[in-house]
Amino acid sequence: LPQLGPHLPPRLAQQPWHLRYCTGRDGFSLRSLYRSGGQPGSPALLLIRDMEGQAFGAFSASTIRCSKGFYGTGETFLFSFSPELKVFKWTGRNNFFVKGDVELLMFGGGSGRFGLWLDGDLHRGGSHPCETFDNETLSPREEFCVQDLEVWGLA
Repeated sequence: LPQLGPHLPPRLAQQPWHLRYCTGRDGFSLRSLYRSGGQPGSPALLLIRDMEGQAFGAFSASTIRCSKGFYGTGETFLFSFSPELKVFKWTGRNNFFVKGDVELLMFGGGSGRFGLWLDGDLHRGGSHPCETFDNETLSPREEFCVQDLEVWGLA
């Protein structure tokens, strides 16, 4: 997390973060992840490690929750450690930041491609270049299997 500090909104730079959700402790379930969310205005940092040991994720300025449509702000970004940190910020081309239902959680979009997505049991996900963040594929493959996943929120 310390490496991401400089990329977070300045108001969050010195805030203490704590682990709200992790698959090792809380199991693999998108519903459980939504329940662990915290206050609606509370930011969240999603960190994923895939079966190949690659680490990547997303920052959302608002808590990760179930939604009818896309939500979030231009502070949202994607990142990967491959092996050094790469951060993909909002391009301004669309507002497809975050959208979640019980079957799918998505970050970024455009032309039917998501910057990052996870399925309902958090076992599978994918990453594609998308218009929202103009990102590279975050994982070594466009579809990946999740080894573990954490959501960090402000204490």
